Amino acid sequence: MTEPQPQLPPTTALVEDHALHATTDKWFEYVVKAHPHHTDYGGIVWHGAYVTWMEEARVECLQSIGINFTELVRLGCDLPVVELSMRYHRSLKMGQGAVVKTRMMEMKGVRIDWAYQIQNLDTNELCVSALVTLVAIDRDNGKILRRLPPAVQEALVKLSRP
Repeated sequence: MTEPQPQLPPTTALVEDHALHATTDKWFEYVVKAHPHHTDYGGIVWHGAYVTWMEEARVECLQSIGINFTELVRLGCDLPVVELSMRYHRSLKMGQGAVVKTRMMEMKGVRIDWAYQIQNLDTNELCVSALVTLVAIDRDNGKILRRLPPAVQEALVKLSRP
């Protein structure tokens, strides 16, 4: 019999740190192209490809403000997805380009909410909209951190400024 995987508590169980609260309305844009491995047998982008593109866009957005995700993980901090909500508006097809727009919607303590819009690059039609919540954890013990690492906190607060 295998032991159960340790689980994070529901995000509603998180204690809010009222000292740290930030929001932004700036979108970061990341361009992708639907290759054959992103699609199903009908040539339509598979739903999991959108999640991958959103992750790539978020990592690149963090990199653009000085947060190297590889370094963050090496230092023992991770930002796993704890909530994900997606709405599909239109399909993308093999060979089509898309722009993945992402922005940090809100940061409350160690809880960070991101919004996404994936648009067809040629038509600007909205294909997918999504909301993702991340929580900072200690990689060694899997427990939620009380505070974000100072460099991450400072960079994210800068992201929220005009």
